Amino acid sequence: MFDSGFGGLTVARAVIDLLPNENLIYFADTGRFPYGSRSAAEVTDFSNQIADLLLTQHRPKLIVVACNTASAVALGELAARVDVPVIGVLRPGLESLLKVTVTSRVAVIATVGTIASGAYQRLAAQMAPQVELSCAACPGFVEFVERGETDSDQVRVLAQRLLAPLREAKVDALLLACTHYPFLARPIAEVMGRDVVLVSSADETAFAVQRTLRSLGQSRDCEEVGTHRFVSSGDADSFARLGRILLGSNGPELNDVECHPW
Repeated sequence: MFDSGFGGLTVARAVIDLLPNENLIYFADTGRFPYGSRSAAEVTDFSNQIADLLLTQHRPKLIVVACNTASAVALGELAARVDVPVIGVLRPGLESLLKVTVTSRVAVIATVGTIASGAYQRLAAQMAPQVELSCAACPGFVEFVERGETDSDQVRVLAQRLLAPLREAKVDALLLACTHYPFLARPIAEVMGRDVVLVSSADETAFAVQRTLRSLGQSRDCEEVGTHRFVSSGDADSFARLGRILLGSNGPELNDVECHPW
């Protein structure tokens, strides 16, 4: 599993909870964070590089792209060139969003790169053409999370400005289409109001992993709890420290984060 930084830990948490016997390796590309403002070509190159590293050093039976930007722009190429299943977070998140809407007016918030790619817009048109989809890029959200600033007045001011068009659209469900955004759920919920359901892709992605492993006959069915390894391309100590803060006492083990600088 990989992400540009901390956001994918929400997906890691869901996979660990659902599949406690599976071994998990999480690669955080914090040395090249953020992805959302980078070009599609750069993100694709980074994704291929990380996948090659994981395949060479760890021989995984499945790769999860726990990053919406990478899923939006690199998933197709990545899946075509590697010989293991590759699961992104776009389809699971959108499926979850469509399950909860009553009015068929829904919204997606994501990084600039994800929204600009048009991936959610195209997928929604295929899956549910009757749904009215509003999209908003939220530059700055990821940077707040990466600093551990998830519930400040500054976050609320930014959320009020960026989410105003979605409130005007009167959506009843909002997909947090960046794995960092669940850490900002409180200020986002306050701005959107209690009638809007916030949806995260983490749980649905974990279920997609479970279904894929079962269909391939590769589930690790044993009583032994799986191992969980975390690797950062940036400052491993900072990743471990902030990761524990974001996930709390019930988070995955982050005491021994490995460092892999590019």
